[in-house]
Amino acid sequence: MLHSILKSRTLQVLVAALGTAVAGEFKINPFDGDIFRIALGSSAFLLFLLLMRRLPYIMTGIVTGIVVLLFRTGMDAVFRSEIPLPESFTSHVSAMVYYIVFAALMNLLKSRLDTFHPLVLGGAAAVIDLLSNEMELLTRLIVLDSATFRLNEWTYLMAIAVLRTYFTTGVYSSISVSQLRIAQREQNRRIEQMLGFGSGLYGEVFYLKKSIGTLENVTLKSYELYRSLKEEDGQPGRSRQVLDITQQIHEVKKDSQRILAGLVKLAEREATGDMPLSGILRFTVKSNAQYAEMLGKQIQFHLHLASDYTTASYIPLLTLLNNLTANAVEAIKASGSIALDTYEKEEYTLFTVTDSGVGIKERDRELLFEPGFTTKFNDEGVAATGIGLSHVRDIVEALGGRITVGTAIHTGGAMFQISVPTATLRKEE
Repeated sequence: MLHSILKSRTLQVLVAALGTAVAGEFKINPFDGDIFRIALGSSAFLLFLLLMRRLPYIMTGIVTGIVVLLFRTGMDAVFRSEIPLPESFTSHVSAMVYYIVFAALMNLLKSRLDTFHPLVLGGAAAVIDLLSNEMELLTRLIVLDSATFRLNEWTYLMAIAVLRTYFTTGVYSSISVSQLRIAQREQNRRIEQMLGFGSGLYGEVFYLKKSIGTLENVTLKSYELYRSLKEEDGQPGRSRQVLDITQQIHEVKKDSQRILAGLVKLAEREATGDMPLSGILRFTVKSNAQYAEMLGKQIQFHLHLASDYTTASYIPLLTLLNNLTANAVEAIKASGSIALDTYEKEEYTLFTVTDSGVGIKERDRELLFEPGFTTKFNDEGVAATGIGLSHVRDIVEALGGRITVGTAIHTGGAMFQISVPTATLRKEE
């Protein structure tokens, strides 16, 4: 494992060194002759250091300096063969010193780079660039005995350093912002997945609790039947059968309770925090727009939010609104519209879901929220489970609210309205 990491870092150092050497060939000469060059190599090297924070800066500077020295000497041997090799090698030694000093100075700031404002980072890099240039010129003075710079040329050199470093830090900042946006989109996608999972899990936990309650009642009645048979008809065989059934029901109840305990822990972990009503409705619209697209339906969603506040009960609300909106999507045959409205009236917060589907017949409304009732059949005539609206009603009542059904005034489709006490939902600041 360590060998692979070292191998990867070695490759990264070489990439930075070669990239810098190649970029260094794109240059301008602000002074007469070839005494000093201003190239893209330093900009590329700074960008590599900013993007590859895990690299050992000093080692990277040494390797880059050596590669640049050899690369420029080799270029002279190929394209400027009239220059003796020793002279070419000597003339480029100062460039190697530049990159080593630059990397060493950047290493002093490495641990604090993320704390710098981009303008401060650009200024710090400009100072480092100037100091590195000083060392390069000093090396040229020692090795080549060349010191022909005047004051105006130093001013020009400093201006170039500032422009070059601020350009590089600007590119780096743009890359960083793009990476942050990508990370934010990925985080939002994961949050949406968690919200969908949490709302579905909440519904399953809610119904499992109801099922356990039913099992408890069945167990009690079965045991009462066992005692009645044992006392009345004196047939131990029949009463024993009832007792066995009672014990089996009790075992199913215990297994269900164990499953419920695990699901409750998971649901509580997923349901931590809070969420504004606007976020709940936007997630409902987005997820059901995807559902409509999956079904091949052209549905326009309209969202109207007259009241917005933060609530800790966002998972139950997501479960309710997702269920009603999904039903509306299924009620529309090919194309249509769905509207979600939220507003406060007196001490209640009202959530309304309307659609442009076929609506609900008057004779079905009384039975609509009963377990097992459904008006939906597939192509083979098989009925749906019918637990959706019963589920919604039970959750609404658990929140202390109520749900009503009617006809949408403008579209003629169904209209479901949930009213929940605002005090139950609103999180106090």
